[in-house]
Amino acid sequence: MVSMVGERRAALILLLILCSILVAFPNVGIVKAEGTIYIRADGSVEGTDKIQRDGDVYTLISDISGSIVVERDNVVLNGAGYRLQGDGNENGITLRINNNITVKNLKLSSFNIGIVVMGSNNNEILENTITGSFRGLDLTASENNTVSGNYIADNTYGIALENMYNNIIENRITNNSDIGIFLNGAGYNNIIGNNITDNNRGLVVSICYDNVIYHNNFVNNTNHIETDDSNGIWDNGEEGNYWDNYPGLDSDGDGIGDTPYIIDENNRNNYPLMEPTIIPEFPSWTLMLVALTFVAVAGAIYKKKLTQKPLIDSS
Repeated sequence: MVSMVGERRAALILLLILCSILVAFPNVGIVKAEGTIYIRADGSVEGTDKIQRDGDVYTLISDISGSIVVERDNVVLNGAGYRLQGDGNENGITLRINNNITVKNLKLSSFNIGIVVMGSNNNEILENTITGSFRGLDLTASENNTVSGNYIADNTYGIALENMYNNIIENRITNNSDIGIFLNGAGYNNIIGNNITDNNRGLVVSICYDNVIYHNNFVNNTNHIETDDSNGIWDNGEEGNYWDNYPGLDSDGDGIGDTPYIIDENNRNNYPLMEPTIIPEFPSWTLMLVALTFVAVAGAIYKKKLTQKPLIDSS
């Protein structure tokens, strides 16, 4: 009799557990696949209700599973810290023949290419996290774009750059299984102040010319640099890059190596750094904007106080 009661009690407990699971299951936060989302040329958003528009600013209000194609110029796509999740096949953000677009504060993972910039100029890719994709960021046939303050990690290629006059500044490019930065047929680009660490190959330069590359940290890459039929400018005339395998000395203690870091017969870093460059968590231009905003606000408050009439003492 006791065993029968025990069995019934166990069955009742199991039933209660199953009911709890069934009730809770619909409330589990599952990110629904959105497919391809469009910001159309007329400003409308098609394919999701998780992007909020305020004029020319488009802000994510939730994680999204899918990809985004921007067809409108002069807009800001603000991820607001949310994630855009792919399935490994599509591209995350596509800018094709678009100008003056800002993509910022977005987490992208598991794409063929995280962000594609093709035939597009004067765009900004700022403070995004791009992981787990074949290529993190691809700039092709595009000029005067700025890529700054991004964390690009655990991809096959970090950044691929195939054009001129772009700025790759103060990014953390780490643990990419093949190449950190790949320059192919690229010229007159600025590659400045990046942490290029723990990649298989740090920076591959193929058929390139006159790219300016300095204040970068090359640390713990299997091979820091490969060049093929290329020449580059590897310092600013006073300081170059930090290479953790630099074999030279600094006899006068000025922080600059006594001898050049030789890359190949056409490329040498004349002023190798003896210590890594400090890369800010937020890019320097961001800090400058914060400072300028503070000064402007403080000035406005002070001006308002000067224009206020003094209170009259009725006593």
